[in-house]
This record gives sequence, structure tokens and C-alpha cells, in this order.
Amino acid sequence: MGRWIEAADGVLVRRYAELDLSVGLVVGGESCLVVDTGGDAGQGAELAAAVREVTPLPWQVVLTHSHFDHSFGTEAFAPCAVWAHRRCRADLVATGEQQRETWARRYRERGEPEVADRIAAVRPVLPDHLVDDGAELDLGGRRVELRHFGPAHSDHDLVVHVPDARVVFAGDLVEHGAPPQFGDSYPQGWPAALDGVLALRAATVLPGHGDPVGRDFVRTQRAELALVAELCREVAAGRLGREQALARSPYPEEFMAAALAR
Repeated sequence: MGRWIEAADGVLVRRYAELDLSVGLVVGGESCLVVDTGGDAGQGAELAAAVREVTPLPWQVVLTHSHFDHSFGTEAFAPCAVWAHRRCRADLVATGEQQRETWARRYRERGEPEVADRIAAVRPVLPDHLVDDGAELDLGGRRVELRHFGPAHSDHDLVVHVPDARVVFAGDLVEHGAPPQFGDSYPQGWPAALDGVLALRAATVLPGHGDPVGRDFVRTQRAELALVAELCREVAAGRLGREQALARSPYPEEFMAAALAR
């Protein structure tokens, strides 16, 4: 089960203990926007019911990226408009089945067969409102901006900016409580993407995992990611050994090793 945190008037983040996940809700005068949908139909259904406790308004969905924990709960909201970056749809087509099999197996190995079964049963909903560099949504007296700042955590990260509330949903561009995940990332582009987030001048940034943070936290993570990018460049150029890079990393070895692999 999740719990709501109000980040601003009509802007909420729902926090889950599982994977320390954060998803969101933006309420306008005529409709609402659900930001990410969780990792399976059960989590999506719980989120949909929680949204209905907040507002009866018709909903739309935006996916910050294609990873299962952010996108596999979407069928609980269908039919509705589903916004995402164009490459998010392409990635769900290319990797949806693999993600489903991989994570179902991991949860089964962890001794959580019910979660594994729910993930195995997911039929990923493909976004139908596709974004390139950005888009603007009118929720009725409230404008929401969708922005893409280049390859970073994935090649299709979208941030959701609510200008009147000075809030940004950053997806996994920002991680609170754990190091950033580099599995299919673009370390060289990640600092610039956070420059884009900071340029929005939001007072509150909502990570894809962890609690709400402020601009200083994002600046610190941006500096850490810039160091990771530099270490990757130095290793690629042959000016630094892999072990030296691991020793100088701001993150534990397994995370830096994943960044070097990219």
C-alpha cells in the first residue's frame, strides 16, 4: 500500500515501500494527470483507487520512462491518453517482454510468487500521445509541461513540470535514498539533463524513488554524476585504470561498474 504526500496544492506524490517508488498526481480544474503507474496491474489498481479518493476528474497518464516499475501498472487506467517520449513506446515494444520475464523471475527467486505472477501477467500498455522535445497539457486552469533533456537515465526520460506549483516530477533522473541506476543509462548526458531540471527553477523536485528533495540535493547529485561522466571518459581514453575509477567514484563499486559498462 502507498501513502500520499502533498507537495503543493493539487500536486501529490504517492510513496511505496517496494523499491522506494514514488509516483504522482497533478489535479487541475477539468482533469488530472497521473505520473507513472507502478510495476504491475495490482499496484496500478491500488494507485487508481487512491487517485479516486483524491479526485473524480477524468485522468490522463504520463510515463517518465519505460522501466517496469514506472510503466507496468498502466492497464489499470485504460482507456485514457498515455503520454510518453517517442522512444519510450519503442523501448516498451523492444524490451517489454524481457522486462516482464526478468522481473517475474527475480521476485520468484526472492520468495514473492504473488508479485511475480502479477508481473508475469502484465500486458504493457503502449503510449499513444508521443513527445519529442516537449509538450504542454492543459488540465483546466493548470498548465503542465512535459520536457525531455536528452539521454540520461534512459534515452527517453520525461520530466513533468507544474509551473504554478514550482514542482517537477523528475522520474529516475533524480534518485533519493540510493545511488542513481546506470543499467541502460547515458552517463555523459546525465549532468546536462539535470541542468535542464535545475533551469526550471522548481522549489520541489520529486524523484522516481525516494522522498521529495530541493534544488540543493539536485545540484549535489549533478556534481556526483559529472564526476562519474569524467571518470568514464578518462577510462575510455586510457588515461585512468578501471580500478582507479572505481576507487574515485562517489558511488559504490557496483554502480560505478555499471556506468563504466555504458
